[in-house]
Amino acid sequence: MMLSIELDPILEMRIAQEARRLGKTQAELVKDILEQMLRAPDPYALLEEIRSKTPTGDPSASENISWKIKEKLRAKHSG
Repeated sequence: MMLSIELDPILEMRIAQEARRLGKTQAELVKDILEQMLRAPDPYALLEEIRSKTPTGDPSASENISWKIKEKLRAKHSG
């Protein structure tokens, strides 16, 4: 499929420079960029990425909620 788009001159210059740097034609570079941006994510890879992350925040934050709220209210009203 042939696709024609109008580019900002600065973007066109950047594409030309990057294509030269990588030893590719401008068309090859643009195709590579589009394929990379539009690639469907691999669900298994996404799951592995999520599982590999360390938990954020305090893991005990959901424990003793009512006690924590009461303590905050006492501190607020006693001070």
